[in-house]
Amino acid sequence: MDKRLDFYFDRGMSTPLKLPRVEEPSILEQLRADLVVGPEEIQLWNHSVCEHHYLKNANLVGEQLRYVVTYQGQPVALLGWSAASFHLKEREKWLRWSNLQRRARLTLLAQNSRFVVLADRTQWPNLASRSLALVCQRLSADWQQAYGHPIAAAESFVDSQLFRGTAYKANGWELLGQTDGFGRVAEDFYTQHDRPKQLWVKSLAADAPALLSAEVLPEDWRAYEKPCCGISCAHLPSLFDLFRGLTDRRKGQGKRHRLATIYAIIACAKLSGISGGYRAIYLYARSLSKPQRRALHCWINPRTGEYEVPSETSFFRALKLVSVEQVQAIIDPWLDEKLGPVSPGEQVAIDGKTLNHSGVHLVSAIRVRAQRCVGVKAVADKSNEITAVRQLIDRPDLEGCLVEMDALNTQDETVQKLLHQKGADYIVSIKDNQPTLMTTAQTLLAQGVPPSGGHD
Repeated sequence: MDKRLDFYFDRGMSTPLKLPRVEEPSILEQLRADLVVGPEEIQLWNHSVCEHHYLKNANLVGEQLRYVVTYQGQPVALLGWSAASFHLKEREKWLRWSNLQRRARLTLLAQNSRFVVLADRTQWPNLASRSLALVCQRLSADWQQAYGHPIAAAESFVDSQLFRGTAYKANGWELLGQTDGFGRVAEDFYTQHDRPKQLWVKSLAADAPALLSAEVLPEDWRAYEKPCCGISCAHLPSLFDLFRGLTDRRKGQGKRHRLATIYAIIACAKLSGISGGYRAIYLYARSLSKPQRRALHCWINPRTGEYEVPSETSFFRALKLVSVEQVQAIIDPWLDEKLGPVSPGEQVAIDGKTLNHSGVHLVSAIRVRAQRCVGVKAVADKSNEITAVRQLIDRPDLEGCLVEMDALNTQDETVQKLLHQKGADYIVSIKDNQPTLMTTAQTLLAQGVPPSGGHD
């Protein structure tokens, strides 16, 4: 950094900088935007931002760049850029991208988090917009140099109680609306601060909404897409091999996608935290890069030469072809190999849930400490959860385990099967829907044991 900049930051001027009395175009033509690099220079930049910015802090999150705009070596503006917000309702509408696309492409956005004009704004009203333009012109290239990927669009928040966003408007930014006035104070906790902000956005690449919402990014952008799959291409073939043993009962005619490919994609989606059913898995599959598709042995379209992923109906059919037991027989040994075998006698929780929008009721058993699935059973039509639980506990080895169930499964036949057939202990709840059992427990159990009393 220039020694004059170092001197300015070091003395920490609190009054606006007075520029020479010359024509404004002459000032604007001589403005220069430079990156602030090096720990000492960054510390000085932070100090000056803390002094002059209304938030009184220079906190930037994630990937970040700092700029100083100078006139004849004297700083006139400071701009700080950081990672974009994880989710903004109005921004998502503007970009028209899906949740999966947002997760894969969010790194292609940046946020102007700090903007300080050090000169007298009344003296040079166009200095802010010119400084912003200079930085925007080089931002994507600088980001590419620093972090290995370009920037397609930028966002910024403006406190409308203090500013009007004139510099952004003059620089071609678009006002999307106001935020709801909530600020994050913890990872998943927000409080209302009664200071809604204006949300401004700008395309740095040509038509950023069309680019970022495209089903497949253009070739020159595709390499920068962050795959939702957290598994590297080097490990995907072994995942494909894991499912080679599945029995494929489909006819050969018209069959495009290998069953192992379909199930490997499903496994990748779930390992990557994708929730939902066939549609969510299909959208996830579409986000896979060409190297990932190649590693998973996706079908090659002979007309285009491109690797194509299975359709939504392909996932639907494939999941109906293979039973839960078949998949579990493959997954359990693999989990034992990767994570080690589960401890004997571990606590197992059994519960039933109805899937949203489907009406499908599933009963599942989970090893509490290892967070490993013991088994899943669908409740058959014209049946109930009690029957499904009894069928579920037939399959796994539960010897020495402590099995916990809710009051619905406080049934003689169920607990006898656990005790005498599976060699397991149990914890069940007693509620008022079983008044005889409740009365018996209150009579026989010691006074210090619930539900007899004294449960403080």
